[in-house]
Amino acid sequence: MTATKEPPALTSDISSKPIVKPHRRSPLAILDLYRSSVGKKWVMALTGIMLMGFVLFHMIGNLKMYLGESHFNEYAEFLRELLVPIIPPTGVLWILRLGLIGAFALHIHCAYSLTRINRKARPIGYQSPRDYVAVNWAARTMRWSGIIVGLFLLWHLADLTWGWANPEFIHGNPYANVSTSLSRAPIAALYIVANLALGFHLFHGSWSIFQSLGSLSTHFNPRHNPLRKGFAIGFAVLVAGVNITFPIAVLTGVVG
Repeated sequence: MTATKEPPALTSDISSKPIVKPHRRSPLAILDLYRSSVGKKWVMALTGIMLMGFVLFHMIGNLKMYLGESHFNEYAEFLRELLVPIIPPTGVLWILRLGLIGAFALHIHCAYSLTRINRKARPIGYQSPRDYVAVNWAARTMRWSGIIVGLFLLWHLADLTWGWANPEFIHGNPYANVSTSLSRAPIAALYIVANLALGFHLFHGSWSIFQSLGSLSTHFNPRHNPLRKGFAIGFAVLVAGVNITFPIAVLTGVVG
């Protein structure tokens, strides 16, 4: 009697293969993009453009100080009455303020997150001072200039918008509030230092925007870098330079 051969047992090689977990995607693709360093750079660049537009138009509006009290106060009233009666008085201003607050918060969060990502990627810092040759002074102080500008913004609101920091604050008379505030030498010096920090921040920020948005564009041409750098310098000097003239004009009696 011959023994029948048992068929070979069927074995599965599933256990020998690594189990690959599918990437968890957010219901909103934009959140997945924001979690990446590339997405954070894009958000930082776009919010930076929004904030650059704000400081530019804010500076242009403040030039009405040189036209006199009536012109400056009429400009402030115009902003408060935008789209009235469709929207209640100051309604548009608050919409703009909330948008700027959101942009500012996203800008800060992206900057903080990218700093943490960079530190994790390079846990040991540069060991040679030669590594800093290619990094300009504005870039190395980007963090501190941003902190100074942020703290100054809070002071600026308390001084000229809410009136908490201005003992002679007069509701409805922004020209008088600016004049009395900047006539104090320490306050004028604070505004000058803060705008110098703003200038450095705008210069490096403008340049970084071109790098962040251009690096993902097929039309980005490094040969245009001198033009981009010229724009960054010009924009920073224009905004910070004009803003610095305001406290100087009040202290010297040109305005007031």
